Amino acid sequence: MQRNANQTSSTCCYCGVGCGVLIDTEIIDGKKVIVGVQGDPSHPANLGKLCSKGANLHLTAAPTIQNQARLTKPELREDKAQERQTVSWDNALDHAAIRFAQIIQEHGPDAVAFYVSGQLLTEDYYIFNKLAKGLIGTNNIDTNSRLCMSSAVAGYKASLGADAPPCSYADIDHAAVFFISGSNTAFAHPVLYRRIEQRRSQSTADQRQSKTIVVDPRMTDTAREADLFLPILPGTDVALYNAMLHQMLWEDWIDKRYIDAHTEGFEVLRSEVRNCSPAWASRICGVPEADIITAAKWFYEGPTLSLYCQGLNQSTQGTDKNTALINLHLVTGQIGKPGAGPFSLTGQPNAMGGREVGGLANLMSAHRDMADPIHRREVAALWNINEVPSRPGKTAVEMFEAVRQGQIKAIWIACTNPANSMPDSLKVKEALQVAQFVVVQEAFNGTATAEYADLLLPATTWGEKEGTVTNSERRISRVRAAVAPFEQARNDWEIAADFARRLQIKLSRLRLASDKINFDYPSPEAVWNEHRESTRLRDLDITGMSYDLLEHQGPQQWPMPLGAKEGQQRLYTDGKFATPSGKAKLLFSQYQPIIDKTSARYPLVLNTGRLRDQWHSMSRTGLLGQAFSHESEPALEMNSVDMERRRLAEGDYVQVQSARAKIIVQVKQSTAVRSGQSFMSMHWGPEVLLSGAINELTQPAFDPRSKQPELKAAAIRVEKIVLQERLTIFGLVKPDQAITLQRRIAQILKSHQNEYQLCLPLPIDKRPGQTQVDEGLLVRIASSQKVAQDLIESITKIFALDDKRVLRYQDKKAGQMRVLWVNDGLLRFGLIQGDTRSEQWLMQMLQQYQVVPHQSQWMLLAGEASPIGLPKKSKTVCNCLGVTETTLGARINIIRNDNPVISQNDCLVALQKQTLCSTQCGSCLPEVKGIIRHNYSIASESSNAS
Repeated sequence: MQRNANQTSSTCCYCGVGCGVLIDTEIIDGKKVIVGVQGDPSHPANLGKLCSKGANLHLTAAPTIQNQARLTKPELREDKAQERQTVSWDNALDHAAIRFAQIIQEHGPDAVAFYVSGQLLTEDYYIFNKLAKGLIGTNNIDTNSRLCMSSAVAGYKASLGADAPPCSYADIDHAAVFFISGSNTAFAHPVLYRRIEQRRSQSTADQRQSKTIVVDPRMTDTAREADLFLPILPGTDVALYNAMLHQMLWEDWIDKRYIDAHTEGFEVLRSEVRNCSPAWASRICGVPEADIITAAKWFYEGPTLSLYCQGLNQSTQGTDKNTALINLHLVTGQIGKPGAGPFSLTGQPNAMGGREVGGLANLMSAHRDMADPIHRREVAALWNINEVPSRPGKTAVEMFEAVRQGQIKAIWIACTNPANSMPDSLKVKEALQVAQFVVVQEAFNGTATAEYADLLLPATTWGEKEGTVTNSERRISRVRAAVAPFEQARNDWEIAADFARRLQIKLSRLRLASDKINFDYPSPEAVWNEHRESTRLRDLDITGMSYDLLEHQGPQQWPMPLGAKEGQQRLYTDGKFATPSGKAKLLFSQYQPIIDKTSARYPLVLNTGRLRDQWHSMSRTGLLGQAFSHESEPALEMNSVDMERRRLAEGDYVQVQSARAKIIVQVKQSTAVRSGQSFMSMHWGPEVLLSGAINELTQPAFDPRSKQPELKAAAIRVEKIVLQERLTIFGLVKPDQAITLQRRIAQILKSHQNEYQLCLPLPIDKRPGQTQVDEGLLVRIASSQKVAQDLIESITKIFALDDKRVLRYQDKKAGQMRVLWVNDGLLRFGLIQGDTRSEQWLMQMLQQYQVVPHQSQWMLLAGEASPIGLPKKSKTVCNCLGVTETTLGARINIIRNDNPVISQNDCLVALQKQTLCSTQCGSCLPEVKGIIRHNYSIASESSNAS
């Protein structure tokens, strides 16, 4: 595709799909700025498609956002009792080098650590890895990929011999069965899910329609579209896979030739699964025996492509879950063939690139084994040092516990937010408080972790960076800068290399490091070329690639050794694996229950997962009000049976307690979770949920091999809590002030002790035919004590009300107050204290710019139902176009009334034509289909009843 001069080809910075994007720029007020983004139709990962998050990337780069949300200059405090002060880059990095050198001299190299990110570029990762393991001599470098991908890595290595996903996205186009396990693909990887949907609408070569099996404790959007849904109890995956294998052996649904020629361990595995019958698994997993048998049969018939993510990985048995699933592919010979194989869906844009450079505490460059002295010597020779350390470093959970215990004195955190994302996060915050020296290298200024930084370094982010990333299918893409770095922000690799050079001088003088190791790189390409050389003759050999080749021939998959014309699309096509014998290993895994077992004290299981339009700790997506249109506020989702048992109604406040902490949230009824289970999104951290965040509750226990924590299952109890004092404040603010004001309000709230405190963006509808000119903010407080008047006044002042246009009602004796600001017939601010029943329709008026005639404005002070007949606000389904659930329902009824026999598929087509929903990014398509199915189901029930 021909690009214009104002368009830059790059990649999306969110999930591991690795979508290509085209970034549009313009010169505004003499400065080049990002003004648009679209999917790159020439990129093989997405072929021009983007999800709702990717399609809105340019909005997060708007000057009004950047000016409020970005770090601009280095900040330093030499004492934790002080406020950080702006310093020069030289002073910042010199100070860091002095502190690290002092600690290393006094306590040794393992007294420092680096915690980095799967969102870094490969070049960034490489320098950090070389800095830690080469210059300092510590393996204490780990990454937030430990929280999402390490069990998949350990599973691939254990079964197949190498961390090498064998499949490609092209296999989606050949699969007859999709076995989606522990992944809400429709939310977590929407672009891939679009491709699966497209494949399911086609027929296979033998005219069989492709099928989808979904294994998940929750009835997710992905599960609702499945041909077979297995709603297993949390953590019972191994029992399910072993039972499927048992049935395959019983029915001879196996490929004995493949087993004999290309695997080892079959006889032991067959003996071990003899007692793992579908009947046995049915009792453990809580799914019908017949469904387990059907799943085994469909899997065998194939070709079957398994797609899996955090439901398998985030577990104390994560590695076992991965190897047990891989067993099913090996015994049926469904690997290395079109449309078949075990395909781990990477959670972050460059988690695989980090693994390639050895940027984890137990890895070395180019998939080398840390325990192998030959491999260590190879890396030492490449880096021009005597040796690299042999002892594995501290992994994520271990690392922060070592900081908390004082074993690690200094920690450098880059491009990640552990105070939000780590399990048992109260202990992580405690660790950051007691650490002698904390460096945070970050692009955004509002993260929970930034609060603990002794040294805060501004880094570049999407649209400003140059380098490479590797996606889930082993495809390496070029990342290109469309605009200059923001203010004084510097590239992550440059920061690390500059620090390394300064530290090298100090350690060399102390004879604690080599002065020969090189950190003088003129460009990211020079870094990448060194990394490329480290892969020579390895399983991920990329010596046939170059920046120039990626520029002119596009993204390539590894391996691509010197002389190859293109990368390898599919691995293990010859049945030869990266094990000493060349055969894949069939490994038996004994089912073990989740570590945080339920009990009379903690009777419910808490599950966590993604929202459709948010990303990780929301440091970027949380800057956009419209990202909250689909799910506007945090809530604990519970089954109606469990709510009735506790006499809970939707919107009640509950205290959620695990063995580690307790938080207070609102509760919401959900048909997606079974009785005995609950769900809350992983995104709700301390930046917005100011009185207690989700990961304070989660489980830090980890898989002994992968060291990945069991974030997916925590035993909790839920109790109704009566908080009689209620205060809701919402209002419109200028876009160039919204983020700043939100954070100012958050700081005010943190100084008070109300049980529930929330501050987040309030999505505002666009006016018809107009560009949105306002942003919204929502503050919600619930307390057992009277809300302090100074708190109310402080927050109210931030909205800068015009007192001449303010409507007030107050009943001090009853504790009731309503303050409304109407300007030019539009409600711009609302404060409701005490009885908050009117907040929903008032908030709706503000969000939708409902005009109120002057003579009717006093009616807004009514305390209950809307006096002006507003319909109840409906959930936004299509975020791109603002299409609501109510609108879709009404249109479906019209379409069906016009044509009573219309099929669901034709109804969808008509609905898309009339509303354009799901025709942009397509992320809402599964939900739109679900609304249509629900409409048809209700009509069918009514017809049967009559």
